[in-house]
Amino acid sequence: MWTDKQIKGKILHKLTRAGKFEHSHTAIEHTFKGFPPELKGKVKVLSTDLVKEGILYVKKTNYGMQVSINVEKKDAIMEYIDAFLRME
Repeated sequence: MWTDKQIKGKILHKLTRAGKFEHSHTAIEHTFKGFPPELKGKVKVLSTDLVKEGILYVKKTNYGMQVSINVEKKDAIMEYIDAFLRME
């Protein structure tokens, strides 16, 4: 079973691999991809939690909410990614 920390780690791992830092952003819906269907609701909630924690920047556009990684939160980001990578 996935913990909240592991789910947040997978979201951040995916965004870092895609290079979504600072000014490079992607639709928040893309953070839900790659998870089992039964986790989609939980992933959506945890993505908004990452925004509240300041780990993800939000850019509101006329075509939807876009997110990118806040590099100033490097320690928290690495903690989440480590939790995800340790589960595999």
